[in-house]
Amino acid sequence: MKQLYLLFLVIFCSACSKEETYGPTKLKNGQEVELLVDHRFQSVDETLIELPKNTPAEFSLYGFLQRKPGYTYLVKARFHFEKNPPQDGPDRWFDFIRVVNEQRYSGNESFKINLIQSFIPGGPTIYLGKSAEQFQYLGGIQLTYANENLKAQLEEIWKHALEITESRKTNQQAINPKWSAILATVRHDPSNFGNAYLVQEIKFTP
Repeated sequence: MKQLYLLFLVIFCSACSKEETYGPTKLKNGQEVELLVDHRFQSVDETLIELPKNTPAEFSLYGFLQRKPGYTYLVKARFHFEKNPPQDGPDRWFDFIRVVNEQRYSGNESFKINLIQSFIPGGPTIYLGKSAEQFQYLGGIQLTYANENLKAQLEEIWKHALEITESRKTNQQAINPKWSAILATVRHDPSNFGNAYLVQEIKFTP
């Protein structure tokens, strides 16, 4: 009987050791982790840190709908591996579970956002909208501006985005943005903190 128990233990341990892991930190499907979420929401410099290893997370975080720019979050998430991912879609990511801690960012540093991005499928797209005379970036973030010249530049970008959209609606030959990149230097707008970025500079790349 003792030998049978030992055999069962060896088989069980062997099966556990063969459980597949993913990424540099060797995550198991369904494993729960803690992630540190950056205050620079939808920015070029945005980071997602896996704790307690304190290393950059290799996969995206999905389902964190209450996230707001200007706040750093410690969240609980579950690693997910998809055996049959959709075409052109990822096969691994983190599913948001809950917020462990939320802290308002108190600094005043500038960072960059990219107003032209390209996702698969699809080509380069201008991510700038306008509603009720307010410019909007990804995730519904309002873009305010430091001066009238920046306002005029945002208006030019928005009108060009409308031109591209209209060309697709009328079945004309699709056109790409006339710039290869648009980088805006921004900071959190103190007059509308948590909802808006204040644009300080816009750099166009032909």
